[in-house]
Amino acid sequence: MKKAFGFLAMAILGGAITLGGYKLLLEEPMTLERTIKIPSNIVQTNYSSTIKGASAAEMTTDFTVAAENTIHAVVHVKNTAVKTKVNPWAEKYYGRGQGTKKYEQVGTGSGVIISADGYIVTNNHVIDGASELEITLNNKKKYKAVLVGSDAANDIALLKIEANTNFPYVPFANSDNIKIGEWVLAVGNPYNLTSTVTAGIVSAKGRDLEGNRNIESFIQTDAAVNPGNSGGALVNGRGELIGINTAISSKTGSFIGYSFAVPSNIAKKIIDDILEFGAVQQAILGITVDLSYKDQGVKVSNVLEQIENKVKSGLKEGDIIKRINNIKISKFSELKGQLTAKRPNEVVDVTVERNGELIIKKVKLSKFIERHIASVFQWELKNISRKRIKKLNISNGVQIIRTGKDSKENNLKNYIIIKVNDKAVTDAKETAKLLDQLGERGFRIAVEMINLKGEKELYTYR
Repeated sequence: MKKAFGFLAMAILGGAITLGGYKLLLEEPMTLERTIKIPSNIVQTNYSSTIKGASAAEMTTDFTVAAENTIHAVVHVKNTAVKTKVNPWAEKYYGRGQGTKKYEQVGTGSGVIISADGYIVTNNHVIDGASELEITLNNKKKYKAVLVGSDAANDIALLKIEANTNFPYVPFANSDNIKIGEWVLAVGNPYNLTSTVTAGIVSAKGRDLEGNRNIESFIQTDAAVNPGNSGGALVNGRGELIGINTAISSKTGSFIGYSFAVPSNIAKKIIDDILEFGAVQQAILGITVDLSYKDQGVKVSNVLEQIENKVKSGLKEGDIIKRINNIKISKFSELKGQLTAKRPNEVVDVTVERNGELIIKKVKLSKFIERHIASVFQWELKNISRKRIKKLNISNGVQIIRTGKDSKENNLKNYIIIKVNDKAVTDAKETAKLLDQLGERGFRIAVEMINLKGEKELYTYR
């Protein structure tokens, strides 16, 4: 009997151990979940978003709306230029004209349609020297384009295509309102890959580039831009135009991290000038600046006699310009960008720091008068009229109208330059450029001139 109870106890104990092991090792644990409703206090506020009516694309990194609004208005620009190549050996042995060969050179870039009637903005370097311009839309339709006007200094050109339809276009935004860190899209045709969209942020504003002295107020981004993107659109999160992609900083010729765009305010002003006046109207404050000043702002070194603007600006030597209207000015490139986007005779509020005090002056902007100065010689040059050339009995020449030695005797003021190193000169701007290039390279320079008595003189400079 005892033996039977012993077997029974062992069986019960074994069953308990087996059941416990199963529960511990094999059966999945059960979790009881309970939702507890916690009462919350709802507080009404008077806060309203500063981005009123903003789309989701602005608030997130979803760029589909901006891309869709842009790609159909960014076009492929094909530049066909007819070049002439001369083989001097063929000319020598077979006669004049026998060594001349014409060939076509094709370049490509991008452009942005800015109006429903087919106006297109692009870079001047995209269309420079073109004999024929062809525009291809995103839907593969092709159109012949005509050049309306261009401005090499700011690298902007305006084209026009015609059709019995309205074209999709990108509206302008105020480039002054973009912020560093804001998301942007670059849209263009790199390497002939049409309708390419890349994204990045605004890395800097008012950027000036070494080796590109004409434009000193780029928008810098890290959106990928490559050869073929030139003339394409830089747009904000709403698909509005804030810049024209123009340059990259690269040792390889391809994108390595930074790209640069002409701000839309500058591009729009240039386009408006071309349409209204046929040429760019450049506005100036009528001052020279101290480029050695490194603190925040732009220091006035001299106030010029304003020929175009008889109203005195009220600016003084030593003033430090801090703002133009409501835009902060911390360096010269930002000042230049603001002035490039404005026209002569516009009135701007200039905030200056004078003797530690901030003063606001209303300044009427003057018109820039282009001057051609050969810095190496300190000569200011001027084109001369056909009537004057005929009177002097010469076929070409440019006049020296001012020199760095005007106050001294035997200066060259009013002399006529007719040749530089045996090369006939006809244009003041090109002559000044030539003299500076020769002087900077240390070359011997022979300048043939007509003196005040109408006699030829030869001056040699080493």
